[in-house]
Amino acid sequence: MEKTNFAFCRMNYILLAVGMAIIILGFILMSGPGSTEEAFNPDIFSAQRIKVAPVVCVLGFLFMIVGIMYSPTPASPKGEEPQTQEG
Repeated sequence: MEKTNFAFCRMNYILLAVGMAIIILGFILMSGPGSTEEAFNPDIFSAQRIKVAPVVCVLGFLFMIVGIMYSPTPASPKGEEPQTQEG
């Protein structure tokens, strides 16, 4: 049986799932009742909705980028030091 090399490893999927959960949390923090024509709701301008939630979403998107870009380093055999490039 041949071992298939996938583009992502298990850690990539874990990081992507955590990033997605953070983004969903940001959207939940952003949600809430809005204003209507009959009544103004000042809660739409709360710090949670216009400052905290967007920052949480951006952090989630950055976490997703890290999850995509993450590349595990192969373990070197015992007794050998990793090679460095000098140039």
